[in-house]
Amino acid sequence: MTGFAKRQCEIEGHKITIEIKTLNSKQMDVNVKLPFAYREKDLEIRSMLNRLERGKIDFLLVEETTANNAAQLNAELAKNRYETLSSLNAELSAPCDPQHLLRVVLAQNDVWSTSTQDFMTDTFWAALSQNISAAIDQVDAFRLHEGTVLQDDFEKHVLAIEQRLLQIPQYEAERITTAKERIRKYIADFQIKDIDENRFEQEMIYYLEKLDITEEKIRLQKHIDYFRDTMRLEEGSGKKLGFVAQEMGREINTTGSKANHVKIQQLVVEMKDELEKIKEQLGNIL
Repeated sequence: MTGFAKRQCEIEGHKITIEIKTLNSKQMDVNVKLPFAYREKDLEIRSMLNRLERGKIDFLLVEETTANNAAQLNAELAKNRYETLSSLNAELSAPCDPQHLLRVVLAQNDVWSTSTQDFMTDTFWAALSQNISAAIDQVDAFRLHEGTVLQDDFEKHVLAIEQRLLQIPQYEAERITTAKERIRKYIADFQIKDIDENRFEQEMIYYLEKLDITEEKIRLQKHIDYFRDTMRLEEGSGKKLGFVAQEMGREINTTGSKANHVKIQQLVVEMKDELEKIKEQLGNIL
């Protein structure tokens, strides 16, 4: 969700710079900074920014001061204010530097006016909103490029998980044989005699069924396929991909707990590492 756009335009003599920055965030958090004369359009600008859907969004609009929009002193009002303060100062017998009184008067915002007070016409706003929309399009393009890079990264990590999943079957026959030998060794160590072989085989089958990871492998492969399909075919799929990644993690963890084999457990650790890399980046997409 990282994005940036900067657009400069001139509308009816007003030189304007529009800047938009977006960062990753689970919610929509919009911060709009406007010159005072533009604040009446705050809500409309926020509404336009909703198109970005999610993220921490900073919107800045700056107008360059020109001869057309430079502040003009309302001399008559300033003079009246100065005379009022001077008269009050004399009545109170409170000596005050005349220059200080003048600075006080000139610091008051309402003694200044601009020729742009009524500039926000429908025509002006239409041109400005068009430029704001174009800046939002630039942010979308920036995000799209970032999304393409992330998709390639996801594809790499998902493929790595799948490759390790496909390596598991080569160890399963050895895993079962090792489990049987371990149980027979326990029986021998405890010097248990007169074993009912039929009952032993039944218990062995029950035990091996508990360790069976066939369903986990099938489900993990389905989650991998679903992750790929969702990533390639659906827009705004960030949250869904997060849910699928959680399910992938559940199957990987269960496989690890049932593995009972060093090589399979190593593959599980590697799959977990690849999945964590995916999860780290999932917060960066919509």
